[in-house]
Formats: sequence, structure tokens, C-alpha cells
Amino acid sequence: MENDFHPRHTGFSMGIATDIILIVIVAFFCGIIAQRIGLPLILGYIGAGIILGPHTSGYTVSGVHEIELLAEIGIALLLFALGLEFSLKDLKPVKKIALIGTPLQMLLTIGLGYGMGHLMGLDWKSSIWLGAIVSFSSTMILLKTLMNQGWMGTLSSKVMIGMLIVQDLAVVPMMIILPELNDPVLGLPKLGFAALKAAGFIGGMILLGTRLLPWLMARIARLGSRELFLLAIAAIGLGVGYLTYLAGLSFAFGAFVAGMVLSESEYGHQALSDIIPLRDIFGLLFFSSVGMLFDPNFLVENSLDVLWLLAIVCVGKGLIFAMVASVFKYRNVVPLAVGLGLFQVGEFSFVLARLGLSTGSIDATLYSLVLTVTILSMVLTPFVSGQTARLYALKKRWFRHEALESSHLPPKGLHEHIVILGSGRIGQQVAHIFKRLQTPFVLVELDHRRFEAAKKDSLPAIYGDGSQEIVLDAAHIRTAKLLLITVPNLVTTGSIVHNAKRLNPDIDIIARSSSTENINTIKQLGISEAVLPEFEASLEMARQSLLHFHLSPMDIHRHTEKIRQELYSTWCDSADQYRELSQFRTAEHQFDLQWLDLAEHSPWAHKSIADNNIRRKTGASIVGLVHNGELLTNPDARHILVPGDRLAIIGNDEARQQCVRQSAPPSQSEAASSVA
Repeated sequence: MENDFHPRHTGFSMGIATDIILIVIVAFFCGIIAQRIGLPLILGYIGAGIILGPHTSGYTVSGVHEIELLAEIGIALLLFALGLEFSLKDLKPVKKIALIGTPLQMLLTIGLGYGMGHLMGLDWKSSIWLGAIVSFSSTMILLKTLMNQGWMGTLSSKVMIGMLIVQDLAVVPMMIILPELNDPVLGLPKLGFAALKAAGFIGGMILLGTRLLPWLMARIARLGSRELFLLAIAAIGLGVGYLTYLAGLSFAFGAFVAGMVLSESEYGHQALSDIIPLRDIFGLLFFSSVGMLFDPNFLVENSLDVLWLLAIVCVGKGLIFAMVASVFKYRNVVPLAVGLGLFQVGEFSFVLARLGLSTGSIDATLYSLVLTVTILSMVLTPFVSGQTARLYALKKRWFRHEALESSHLPPKGLHEHIVILGSGRIGQQVAHIFKRLQTPFVLVELDHRRFEAAKKDSLPAIYGDGSQEIVLDAAHIRTAKLLLITVPNLVTTGSIVHNAKRLNPDIDIIARSSSTENINTIKQLGISEAVLPEFEASLEMARQSLLHFHLSPMDIHRHTEKIRQELYSTWCDSADQYRELSQFRTAEHQFDLQWLDLAEHSPWAHKSIADNNIRRKTGASIVGLVHNGELLTNPDARHILVPGDRLAIIGNDEARQQCVRQSAPPSQSEAASSVA
């Protein structure tokens, strides 16, 4: 028994489980390297596959075929997530070039591929496959490149993303149509039958899915189990895909339709959020399996053919994209940006190429050639796309001022306003408070769905990556008074602060922190103040809980405020100073307290509190002031006020308004009186 068990145990330990572990570990380190040198993570995953593949020396995974089978799940989840993200709203701003220009581009590229295939001596069928494979561009590579370069939200990026969405959708009919070219006479009836099956399946999914899936997801959500919710999402995507496979259609096609139907339910956004990590893990296996098929020896032995095909594809596709953009009357930098951004061959080309190889439509040599060209074009994308600004600057110096998508910005511009980076739950709530108080502000949001939600709520908003200088410029950060950073990621926060301080060194910044351990790091970044939402929520829950034990509200407030003092005192030079400030915060809850900055030419300046007779003339009292950065509580009546002092005054609304008017310089006081 021992001898029988030992080989099985050894086989398992060196089999698929070990292969997956090694792929994940090597992909992790390759991903770090790719990230550090500015390349997309996908290239790191492909690099891991090359290292562990059969064409390189060193350790080789034992189950390449099994990894490829698991990678099929990655393809299905990739299309399932695409279906969840798909929305016709994304195509509205650029619908003409997306819906008409993209098919035109793909047809022209297929024609280009057919011509290349003819020059290479390929038959007509292989030439069409070649053109179809290279007609796709990389959604993942481009999105990562746009984010790194800060172009998200520009008109150029919107055109490219719109065209990529339609390209991604074209994968499904391509996977149905191209294999039927093997026997065109018999293939036409099969193609018609496949189209009928696909249409019937889509109709059935829309009819049943829009009713059944939301009902099912609602029941699962009520169970309150995050694991069951995730399992249900995966089961729907993969299960529906398997049903289409049994019906003779594409496994990935069924997953895409399931995602598209589920996206229309109220659980679509949560489903996408939950499925992304699972998609990324299986996607890692897919891109690693692609790398395993990459043969460096093939590149060396066929370097001339590879370089020739790479040059023709990249230059030809780039020119086709630029021409299509020009035909649809896009001017300035857009044709150049689209051409340099979408010239590469995309990840769905791997899917199509593998299908062509498995059906015998293309041979192994053409497959290896296309695979090599695809990987090299992906590597080139960040470098080539990064030249857009430089090339356009030769003609126009104002490329950086390409308008970002914005909504409800004040016609008179922004000045002395608040910039809110991130319009998630926290950012939206803060924005609504500012709107109610008529405080000038602008939201900056990278998530297009949240940007659309801000537009719907009539909030001033800009679509773009707030860590990029071009987006901060659009938000008028140079004239802003305050910057609120609601994103919890410390790395992103550091990038935002660095760029914001370079553009406006004097701006005050309030940032969100995800943990107490990050407070000192955030302080070193130059942030004025940090807020910990989870910590504040815990204090509020403690307050609400203690009220049930019949403690006085003042005792509860005193104890919870002491806990806050212990945490936030690191922001001040001394614990005593923060304690004084905390006392004023407590007073603000009990009195109508207002802070007042004493202007340069104020009539109160260079006089004592007693000489100004503030209490008798206004009805308000000065209960504290900040002088040269030091907090003074209950200042003496003989204290001399100087410009720059910050006064803490209490009183009713009229008394505090009198203080503001009487302390203002004569010119401001007269202006305020005339307005009144």
C-alpha cells in the first residue's frame, strides 16, 4: 500500500497543483519587474510563461496542456466581465466612430492581412485568418497605458475606448464565422444555423435572464454570505457558457451574454467588483499559457519575417486607425493618438489564433509568427503611445490643454474652491454637503459610472485620473483653496500630493487614511489633516451603544473625544496643543463658534481686545485665538491683535456677522454693506 501511495503522492505534488503555484509565484515577481519599468502587468504574466515554458532552459511546468485548459476558464471570465461592464451609454459620446468606424477599420485591417498573407505565399483562407487576428487591438494594454500617461478622460481616450468595446464584441461573431471557412459550401448553412442558434440563445437569455437572474441574485444576496454571492456569479457565468458549449456555440460567447444580461440588474456592479479578482487569477493563467507557447528560438530563426510582419502590422494598423478617425472628422491630436495607441495586436487575438490552430485553419508556423508579433507589439505600445505628445508638440504646443470631459462647471471658472478627488460614497456625500452650503467645489473621478452619477446629480465634475498633472490643471488646482483626497490607497495619495504640491505649494490637503499605521506616513507627505472613516465609524458606534447604558451624553463625548485626541495628536507639535484644539472642537458642538481670520488692514489690528470693545459693539465674544501658530484659550483683554491672528468667536448669527463686517478692511466692509 505504501508503494502504491507514494507515486500518486509524488505525481500530485509535481503535477498541476505545483504548476499553478509556480506560475503564480513567478508571475508575481515578473509583474513587479514589469510594473517597476512601466510595462503593463500582462507582459509580466507572459514573461512568466516564457520562463516556465518548454522553449526555455530551466524548470518547465509538467502540465502545459492542463494549464491551457484552465486558461479557457480565464477566457470565459474575461468575456463574462466584459459583458458585466458593457453598456450602450459608454458608446454615446463616440457612437458613430465606434459603431461604424470600428467595423470599417476591421475590414480594412483584414484586407491588409490578406495582402500580407498573399505576399507570404499563404492560401486565401489563412490570409483571411491572418487579417482577422491582427485586426484586434489590446483593451488591457491600452487602458493601462492611458492611466499611466494621464490621458483618461480626453477625447482621444474616449474614441479609443469606444472602438475597443466594439472590437471586443466582434470577437464572438468572429469565433463563429471564421472556422466555417474550412468548408465554405457546407459552412454557409452551418453559419446560418449557428446565427439562428446564437440569436435564439440571446433572445432566451434576455427573456428569461432579465427575470430569473435578478430574482435569483436577490435571494442569494438576502442570505448575507459573500462567498455564496461570489460562487453564484461564477456559476452563472461559467454555467451559461457551458450550456452554449453543449448547444454547439462558443463557451466564451455564453459567458459574455450572461454577463451582459446580469449587468442590467441592480447587482451588476457588485457582481463585476467580486468577479474581477477571480478573472484576474484565471487571466494570469491564460497569459502565462500564451507565454509558454512563445519560442525565442523561433524569433531568432525567423527574425526577418517577424520584424517585417511587425512593421507592416504596426504601421498599417496605425495609419488605418488615424485615417478612420480623420474620416469621422476628428481633428487636432485625436487621429495621431488613436493611431499610436491602437496599432498593437490585442489579447483576444490569442483567443482567435488558438481557435484557428485547433480547427486546423492555420498551421503552427503562422500561429508562432502571429504570436510573436502580438507579444512584441504589446511590448512596444507604452513606448510608442508615449511619443504622441512629443510628435504633436512639433506642430502644436498646446496639446496638454486638450479638453477633458466635464460637467456642470461654473461658467465663471473655479477660484478659491475645493477639489474633491474621488466621487465614491464619501466623495459624493461631501459634495452634496458643499452644494447645499453653496461652497465652490469640483469632483474629479476616474470611474466613468460614478462620473455619470455625478452628472445626473448636477455636481460639477471632471472625468480623469486625479494623480495626473493634466487633470489637476483642468480642476484649477493652482487657484484651489483645499484638496480632499477620498481614495484610500496610500500610493495613489502620495502621487496626488506630489503633483498637487508642485502646482500649488500652499494648498491645504485633507486625505483619507485606511489605517492608523499610515498616519505618520501621510503627515510626511505634507498633508494638512487625515481622516480615518473606519475609526470615526467606531467612535460613533461606541457613542450610540453607550447611550443604551444611560450614560450622560457629555460623559460619552468626553471619553470618545479623549480617544480621538490620543490618535490625532500626532498631527500637532505637542499633545497639549492638540488637547487645546480638541477643546475648541468640543465647544463648537455646544456653542455657535466661528473662526475669523484678521486681515492685513483690519481696523481691529494692532489694538487690544478691550480697546476694540468687541463684546459691546457686536454682541460676540472672543474665546480663543491662534497667534503665530500657538493656540491661546480665553485670551486676556489686554492682548494686542495683529494681522494673521485667527479668532474664535461665539454668539448668535447676527453677532458673528457684525464681527465679520467690523473686522474687515474698510474697502471690504463698504462692499459688504453695499451688497447688503
